Amino acid sequence: MTEGADYRRAHEHAAAMAAGPTGPLSGIRIIDFTRALAGPFCTMLLADLGADVIKIEPPEGDFSRFSEPYPEDDDERAFGGYFASINRNKRGIMVDLKDPAERPRIHDLIDGADCVVENFRVGVMEKLGFGYETLAARNPALVYAAIRGFGDPRTGASPFAEWPSYDVVAQAMGGIVSMTGSEDGQVLKVGASVGDLYPGTVAALGIVSALLHAKLTGQGQFLDVCMVDAITALCEAAVYRYTYAGTVTRPLGNSHPQLAPFDVYRTADGFCAIAAPTQNHWALLCAHIDRADLIHDPRTLSNKDRVTNAAFVKEVVSGWTAAHTTAEIVGILGGSVPVGPVNDAEALFASPHLHARNMLVAVEHPGSARPVVLPNSPIRMTVTPPGIYRRPPKLGEHNDEVFAEIKPRETE
Repeated sequence: MTEGADYRRAHEHAAAMAAGPTGPLSGIRIIDFTRALAGPFCTMLLADLGADVIKIEPPEGDFSRFSEPYPEDDDERAFGGYFASINRNKRGIMVDLKDPAERPRIHDLIDGADCVVENFRVGVMEKLGFGYETLAARNPALVYAAIRGFGDPRTGASPFAEWPSYDVVAQAMGGIVSMTGSEDGQVLKVGASVGDLYPGTVAALGIVSALLHAKLTGQGQFLDVCMVDAITALCEAAVYRYTYAGTVTRPLGNSHPQLAPFDVYRTADGFCAIAAPTQNHWALLCAHIDRADLIHDPRTLSNKDRVTNAAFVKEVVSGWTAAHTTAEIVGILGGSVPVGPVNDAEALFASPHLHARNMLVAVEHPGSARPVVLPNSPIRMTVTPPGIYRRPPKLGEHNDEVFAEIKPRETE
């Protein structure tokens, strides 16, 4: 944002919400038992794509519902930013699942659904009377998806199956922390909660695939995504480097062990990313920084040579970037050499790219006079475009509406 920009007016430059669901999953009903981050992010992706996601919360609400921050003038505090960010486009009902009297109407609700998603620990849904086998017996076409820290015994035993897990645990055990950090070897978790968000994303892909199978064959199924498994899959480079060459990937700061230059460089007023590992991009970079002599220098002749002499390459490039502002560097290299500024949250709101792509959407917030802004779906379609069309639900907001739609199971 420009100097002196007010975050409270960010919505004035954001895209408007869509009038209603238009995504390709329109007509698909998903019963969402998830809470916290991984599960709700998964079901949010499906809701963005047009699915009718019905979020079930206990009387005290989802774990994330009342987590700060709130808009400064929010006198209702129906939900905070954490909850809002991952529960838009959903309808919400409040039910005490521990109450046996509630079981019949929840069963009836699931009988008319296409998918159930949950992220409880192993055995919790069975104790509540909503295990996969019970639900599948009633609705054979049902897709049942679970996101767990260490997977579900139905798809593969784990010695840690009963253990709870969170983002940082999944990142650590899945391998990504070991390869993320500073050049001196200090390991760091990834800033975004990829230990939750990536398993949620993979689960959404699995659900859509299983739904397609169910629509074609009438056969539902159980699927699960293990948080640790998903992060290990994300660390594909660490796996192949080890099995091919016995190399254990260690933190390298922002550089790359197989590509050079490929790094984040300090500028006169911040940081920027530059990647020029191909011969064409390297030659262009050399020309732009007035070092054409390095195009044919034996130390930098090929990417392999530049990786071998990575310290020298970094010294050359960083010496140039330090003498220019980030904007100057982007202006010089943009469109020629892969380059980009390191954007913080404020800079994202000023990004001409994000505004052109309508990636920031103004969403109404109950209890506040101003809308808040949430990131739009990054999936773009020409016929059935996904997007944000509904604010997150208040606790139990759609109880009457949803239960009025239930068609009770006919008894024989």
